Amino acid sequence: MRRLIFILALATATTANAGWADWLEGLLGGESEDAPSAAAPLTADAAAKGIREALAEGTRTAVNTLGRTNGFWENDQARIPLPRGVERLGETLTKLGAGDLVDEFHLTLNRAAEQAVPEAADLLADAVRQMSVADALEIVQGADDAATQYFRANAGDTLYQKLHPLVIDATQKVGVTQDYKALVKKAGPLMAMAGQDVPDLDDYITSQALDSLFKEVAAEEKRIRDNPAQRTTEILREVFGSS
Repeated sequence: MRRLIFILALATATTANAGWADWLEGLLGGESEDAPSAAAPLTADAAAKGIREALAEGTRTAVNTLGRTNGFWENDQARIPLPRGVERLGETLTKLGAGDLVDEFHLTLNRAAEQAVPEAADLLADAVRQMSVADALEIVQGADDAATQYFRANAGDTLYQKLHPLVIDATQKVGVTQDYKALVKKAGPLMAMAGQDVPDLDDYITSQALDSLFKEVAAEEKRIRDNPAQRTTEILREVFGSS
């Protein structure tokens, strides 16, 4: 990993003189007369390609993990909770024997997210393809959530705009969610006056779904870094090592 960071850092530096390229070529593994022939050196472009490949694989796995039936609902780390104000109301309804209705409503929030998330695949792939060598260096040198922050910065707004209409469409098809929206429309002003949060349900689901997706992408990228068995292509093994 240190070698990878060094290579990427050199690639993003300004060329100081005409001999810099020759010096770098030798440093990265150019042959000498006395040295035996070795495997082709890992170039800066190849190293950056490895980072892109790791993130591309991570985003694909994350989308496939969450964008299926129960991908959110049965995942403790990804499950979308009830909005805070609604959670309090749900506890009251459960005590009154309407717990099934609360559970059904809670499930619909996660079903909407599961239906919307697959549409994120192409946008995340575009963000990976547009990544520069400098971006790759920042991710390698950055914190554990560096990849997550990269996707938030480069694709977050576009992802929200893409997923939000899909969430609206999904929640409009579910009776219990329609009932909630009708209730909030009528009671919202009174609830606001009483100091209670009145979340926009579709905005809430979309934001929560993206948070879970970014976390899943970061977890996948970390698995590739930490676990040799997850490095499924030759370039990943070159960049991150095979053991």
